[in-house]
Amino acid sequence: MSKIIILNGPNLNLLGEREKNQYGSLTLKDIEKQCMDYAIKKKIDLSLFQSNIEGEIVEKIQESRNNQMGLIINAGGYTHTSVAIHDALKVLKIPIIELHISNIYNREEFRHKSLISKLAKGIICGFGSEGYIMAIKAMSKFLDK
Repeated sequence: MSKIIILNGPNLNLLGEREKNQYGSLTLKDIEKQCMDYAIKKKIDLSLFQSNIEGEIVEKIQESRNNQMGLIINAGGYTHTSVAIHDALKVLKIPIIELHISNIYNREEFRHKSLISKLAKGIICGFGSEGYIMAIKAMSKFLDK
């Protein structure tokens, strides 16, 4: 059974309230339920984590190196700023998928630079909340190889 973790960064706990034109109306809980339902159906051991605190995300990444087979990360604003998250991901020997609900390349210039992309096996952005299921499917394929 594949063990995959999805990490969500700052402000993603406010999905459904903030910038609905960018992020849609689903809450993070709605998205997590869809992900868990899909994981159960596909017999995937899925863990979910969200934090607004950079250090907590770094600690979860570090823990993942010993207890996960794949990591999906939507680091939110930390995608563009966090050397600490980059360095923690760099240590992982498991596949990483970078995920964004919106298309970061259709947004402000500062969002076009990701400190995660070079470490990721793949990047999914711009597909809304459906990107989460897409990421789980893609990770499953990586792990099946």
